[in-house]
Amino acid sequence: MKNICEYTAHEIHEKYISKELKVVDVVKAFFNKIKTDDEKIKAYITLCEEEALKDAELIQAKIDNGEEIGPLAGIPIAIKDNMCTKGVKTTCASKMLENFIPPYDATVITRLKEAGAIIVGKTNMDEFAMGGSTEHSAFFKTHNPINLNKVPGGSSGGSAAAVAGDLAPISLGSDTGGSIRQPAAFCGIVGLKPTYGLISRYGLVAFASSFDQIGPFAKDIEDTANLLNVIAGYDEMDSTSAKLEKIDYTKSLINDVKGLKIGVPKEFMGDGVNDEVKAAVKNAVEKFKALGAEVSECSLPATDYALPTYYIVACAEASSNLARFDGIRYGYRTSNYESLDDIYKNSRSEGFGEEVKRRIILGTYVLSSGYYDAYYKKAQRVRTLVKEGYEKVFENYDLILTPTAPSVAFDVGSKVNDPLEMYMADLMTVSINLAGVPAISIPCGKDKEGMPIGLQLISKHFNESTLLQAAYTFEKNMEV
Repeated sequence: MKNICEYTAHEIHEKYISKELKVVDVVKAFFNKIKTDDEKIKAYITLCEEEALKDAELIQAKIDNGEEIGPLAGIPIAIKDNMCTKGVKTTCASKMLENFIPPYDATVITRLKEAGAIIVGKTNMDEFAMGGSTEHSAFFKTHNPINLNKVPGGSSGGSAAAVAGDLAPISLGSDTGGSIRQPAAFCGIVGLKPTYGLISRYGLVAFASSFDQIGPFAKDIEDTANLLNVIAGYDEMDSTSAKLEKIDYTKSLINDVKGLKIGVPKEFMGDGVNDEVKAAVKNAVEKFKALGAEVSECSLPATDYALPTYYIVACAEASSNLARFDGIRYGYRTSNYESLDDIYKNSRSEGFGEEVKRRIILGTYVLSSGYYDAYYKKAQRVRTLVKEGYEKVFENYDLILTPTAPSVAFDVGSKVNDPLEMYMADLMTVSINLAGVPAISIPCGKDKEGMPIGLQLISKHFNESTLLQAAYTFEKNMEV
């Protein structure tokens, strides 16, 4: 029999309705689990125990009074520490924001609170979301709950580890170039990167504004759909938010893929992909065929240039976005200065970590007058080609299927000193962010050491419904 922390969010909800569980007991169970297990995993930076227990009592009172509650009411949730939470530290895992307490909530936080979700804490991440292993936090490294010697992926590694380690049933991450999908794959859970503009970015600390997108982590597709229902939708506070009709994503929980056309790009199954990952993905292809989907090879040639294009544009946007952290208005300020120049220089040198500084320097370089046309402008043109490549494939296919990452989770410390090798871990995910399309990572197998392998499904803009239906069907028919 499962213990409380092993339940999915929808199982907890059902037990609230049947009066088998009380909200306070569930919240206490998760905090007890965090206190015993998070010493090794290190998923959380900040815990919100006192506030969470108060909220639990309020939700329980509603249940006791016979009031109807939504699927997220009384459900503990972990939040990546780059989303503003009023009155709770939001550090971006950086010395620069170590003591920053926002005076307002991000839109997604407001929506979660309105739905009755209970925030248990803020999770560790790569500093300012720059990294692929959660080893670039200013505070500590997060470990993969399945094997503590492995990384959980990044930059949303803390949020993924919290769900995989049963320290929260659901969580939120942000995805700039794969930062939800890659950790989901490494930790053996579900991670959805929604269409750019589907979820408000208001209150998300920016890394690269034209890429960043908030999305859910969960143990299964039903929880993913319930969480997406709450956080998706237009927000007038975000100028990039899409004004669309509200969709009920739980209506996509249909066990059927008959007639669905799925393309497998040959560029994503090449030499850079681990043999065990390839085998698991090919096995998934056969399962989709057996379930009635039409699967065939396709081509996305421009994606060969996606990785350098992404790092040029993303670093350029990062250098611009992070210019505000100057030691004057807010954030870390050096005590070692004699002039205004010293404040700027020393605050940023001391406040930012190595990876963040590396990306700021790279971004400033490609935006400089001598190199703007040669690098940034050219990268924007290639970005358009990548987007057009996806649009062309979606004229003939409903979904694209690829590995989520070229390998399983790697050892802690094995790539941290080799930035280029670390960037290569984003090989399968960055083109999706360049195009702004949605993608989901779902578990599709394990390697011989028992580490999870992720399968990525990609769809055209605002077609999360088809993504969820295909993922749900796979989940119901594939033993992983």
